Amino acid sequence: MERLSKDSLYYIFLEILRLHYYRTHVLLDEIGVYPGQPPLLFILNKEDGLSQKEIAAKLDIKPSTITVMLRRMEKTNLVERRQDAEDQRVSRVYLTEAGRDICDKSMEVMKKIEEECFGNFIVEEKVVFRRLLMQMRDNLLMVNDKESGSIKCE
Repeated sequence: MERLSKDSLYYIFLEILRLHYYRTHVLLDEIGVYPGQPPLLFILNKEDGLSQKEIAAKLDIKPSTITVMLRRMEKTNLVERRQDAEDQRVSRVYLTEAGRDICDKSMEVMKKIEEECFGNFIVEEKVVFRRLLMQMRDNLLMVNDKESGSIKCE
């Protein structure tokens, strides 16, 4: 079997993914957040009081995964669940003050990583790179749609 050249686009892309993954984990660990939690924090910061089902739909992940995430986040006092006033069968999820603080810190982490990744790009390079990434995403979505049904990305 032929080895992947270190100069190939795919090898470099994999290396970038690995470095980004590691850097993200390091910075989020410094503020006590698991890598999957910021998207949930950002959604609740924008629209507090969602049901678990609504959160799962917005994040496009299984409700059982949301349940595990919420339990972990409740233990660290980032979120709280309360019964819906009109429908007692539904519980709504709210950010706590600690959750809002961590949400702000998570946003700063994302900005820092973005700056580390793209800080020395000029505007024109960012525009071209964004277009290329979108084209890459569309290529993969098209293949996934054909093979396994649609995958939602927002």
